[in-house]
Amino acid sequence: MSDPEPCRMKHTEDPEEQRDLMEESEESEELSEVEEEHLVKPGEKPLSRSKTKQTFLKKRRAKKSFTCTQCGKSITTKQSLELHMRIHTGEKPFTCDQCGKSFTTKQSLEIHMRIHTGDNPFSCDQCGKSITTKQGLSHHMRIHTGEKPFSCGQCGNKFRHASALKTHRRIHTKEKPYSCSVCGKSFSRWDTLHKHEKTHTGVREYMCFECEKTFTAANSLKLHQRIHTGEKPYKCSHCDKRFSQPGHMRSHERIHTGEKPFRCSHCDKRFSLSANLKTHERIHTGEKPYKCSHCDKRFSDSSSLKTHERIHSREKPHTCDQCGKSFAFKSDLKRHLKIHAVEKSHQHNLRSR
Repeated sequence: MSDPEPCRMKHTEDPEEQRDLMEESEESEELSEVEEEHLVKPGEKPLSRSKTKQTFLKKRRAKKSFTCTQCGKSITTKQSLELHMRIHTGEKPFTCDQCGKSFTTKQSLEIHMRIHTGDNPFSCDQCGKSITTKQGLSHHMRIHTGEKPFSCGQCGNKFRHASALKTHRRIHTKEKPYSCSVCGKSFSRWDTLHKHEKTHTGVREYMCFECEKTFTAANSLKLHQRIHTGEKPYKCSHCDKRFSQPGHMRSHERIHTGEKPFRCSHCDKRFSLSANLKTHERIHTGEKPYKCSHCDKRFSDSSSLKTHERIHSREKPHTCDQCGKSFAFKSDLKRHLKIHAVEKSHQHNLRSR
């Protein structure tokens, strides 16, 4: 699907993407060094690109002599280690003189400056989208090719980017490396932490002009506005059903494919949705994070809590369309409807006599 908007750097730096960028930059520089060392001399056969890369990989493995004291990662050079440490220290020595935003590397700042200059030197030949970096274009092209070169060893789920695979693996490992400095809550994704932190500041700078609802993120507002416009740009590849969000489309498509990429680490049961896996695993862990606001009873899922709280609120949202009687629980309404079914059957028998 064509997108006329230019691709922009995210407003906030994602440490996963920064790590990938540093590693790719370091690898590219070292590969160039190896190629220079193997320049063809008169009377010699040139090394193939694959052989050059094999030489490079051997050299790279042998050179990994610096270890990060924070995460244990092996780094090839002292300079690369210094850059890597900024992920842990949060140091951002390179500042934009236009907007004051700071970055961990000079390269990241140079890429960011293209937002201000409007320079998007890389263009997609499939949809015409303008991209700020060569790496960004390479990643973008996978949308068109469908290439997903990064595969999860646990569940076989495939991803377009290494950073997406790293984030996904935390579903299996339960790792939550990003912690809120205000309340201590931990998250598996940096962008989720960033959104959470706004709940403490109360800043909701994005407002819908249709209903005046406010949001902490521009993307949340964009998705919300589709409720008003009715826009559903994502179409199922198996049927004609359309969706306002790509995640909803992907979840729906699993009905057709039967794919269940989320596996329980306790009993090997599989699920099509990560949310369903999370709820299921509480059977094994005994976790009940949802507490009734009226009593001390706790529940493993929010829907069970909501149903329970009707006992206290006396809310009866399920109404019989035959007699107007209301019920707190759907199961009670179903049971009640059988009374009408029996009555109708009895009346029919009386008429037929």
